[in-house]
Amino acid sequence: MKVAIAQINPTIGDLKGNLEKIISKIDRAKNLSADLIIFPELSIIGYPPRDLIYNMDLAKAIETSLKEKIAPRSYDIGIILGSPYYEDKNIYNSALFFYKGKLYFRQDKTLLPNYDVFDEKRYFKPASNNIPIKFKNKLLGITICEDIWNDKDYWNRKIYEIDPLEKLASQGIDIIINISASPYYHGKISLRIDMLRHIARKYKKEIIYVNQVGGNDELIFDGTSLVMNKDGSLAWIGKEFEEDFVVIDTNKLSRENITINEDISFIYKALVLGVRDYVIKTGFKKALVALSGGIDSSVTACLAVAALGKENVLGIYMPSRYSSKESAIDAEMLAKNLGIEYRVIPIEKIFSSFIETLNPNNRVFMDNAEENLQARIRGNIIMFISNREGYLVLSTGNKSELAMGYCTLYGDMTGGLSVIGDLPKTLVYELARYINRDREIIPERVLRKPPSAELRPNQKDEDSLPPYHVLDPIIKSYIEDNLTVEEIIKLGYNSELVENVVKKVDSMEYKRRQAPPVLKVTSKAFGVGRRMPIAWRRNW
Repeated sequence: MKVAIAQINPTIGDLKGNLEKIISKIDRAKNLSADLIIFPELSIIGYPPRDLIYNMDLAKAIETSLKEKIAPRSYDIGIILGSPYYEDKNIYNSALFFYKGKLYFRQDKTLLPNYDVFDEKRYFKPASNNIPIKFKNKLLGITICEDIWNDKDYWNRKIYEIDPLEKLASQGIDIIINISASPYYHGKISLRIDMLRHIARKYKKEIIYVNQVGGNDELIFDGTSLVMNKDGSLAWIGKEFEEDFVVIDTNKLSRENITINEDISFIYKALVLGVRDYVIKTGFKKALVALSGGIDSSVTACLAVAALGKENVLGIYMPSRYSSKESAIDAEMLAKNLGIEYRVIPIEKIFSSFIETLNPNNRVFMDNAEENLQARIRGNIIMFISNREGYLVLSTGNKSELAMGYCTLYGDMTGGLSVIGDLPKTLVYELARYINRDREIIPERVLRKPPSAELRPNQKDEDSLPPYHVLDPIIKSYIEDNLTVEEIIKLGYNSELVENVVKKVDSMEYKRRQAPPVLKVTSKAFGVGRRMPIAWRRNW
């Protein structure tokens, strides 16, 4: 059997655009004499649709499109398409199998995840059964994303009471098919391959895994669809962070020596894709970055150029009385190296006017209020340019700062998208070194000088924060690994330091709730996957 794999990048709710992409892939598969084509989970409307799934106009449009545009194209090819299915006031997350001009078979998603970024029990009703389907003399076991993530032998536990794959395997299936929208975090591809390898060997079945690619809001989907032999070897693996298409013959599967080295380049590619899709899918064409001459804004600008092209990125440098000559030189040099438009807008006059209005006798206190005022002046300037000239502002704060609240509401937190908000500071430096791997794009001094907000004389981040090489592992232990204070201390960290860091993280939720969406590249990002209350206290 010749199977086409269509790893596509859908836009949420763009039914017409997604259908054009789907139909073009069906036509291509037909031209290559494929017997079957497989698309990712919910690919007709994109994943995750969230409450858009309740829109009944959309529901009717989906039903009409499936009947009039997909079914008629299935007379001479099987089509497995991810789509919501509306029935008796219930909504199912379904794999719809069209063949011979009609809906030939339907398999609903059985396991509905309700953790981290997932909220599927809010929307969908689970499948009532798991039944194989005979096609071209092959018995196919069709599953949807989470349905393959519950193997008790691999995880040494079961999240769910039932295992759809176990049910299907007991019915003598020949091939496991999984259509998926599996969001990326660093290490996810390697984990997924390892898990699928275990499943292939356990059940002695070939696996065809088709994953969505693209950025949808905070989530980035890596693609990396694959075909796996019964022994767990890879017959084919799709591109990561790009659309892909292939036709494979299940009777002639090769055994490729494929290895995945999920290094810093994967985070780079993920963020570039996340920026590009967020900007384009929200209707913008160009982005603005407030350059400071520091590491965070430099990395953000580099990612923006890689995503959108240098002609679509604007850098703004806004010096104050506390800005160093070195920062001015470094910001300009970065812009020159990237080839982007660069503007300098000093804030001294505006800042002095505020001081004159707000401070008695024009006295300068150099307190937090004045530091934050400078950041907020800059936020106003970049939003003015955004409004007037149509740029999407990219926020430049990192995960360490967001965790500790070392950021200013309506100041440096201003923006439509937080590009590196899920990167701890130490990882920002690693990404900067990767960006400079072939030539110096980010000035070398930016990587060497102590990080500073430059909001008062001789200011350094470490005046307010622990050293990042100490802080970042504590934040990871608390946020990503979900360790208790006591468990983190046992790792060898000072007890007072750990308690202070955790207290700061807990108390800064009100700031993070007002931050722009954060592109997710670790196992636990601030935002949709970490739903903490704002008005609470640690008192136990």
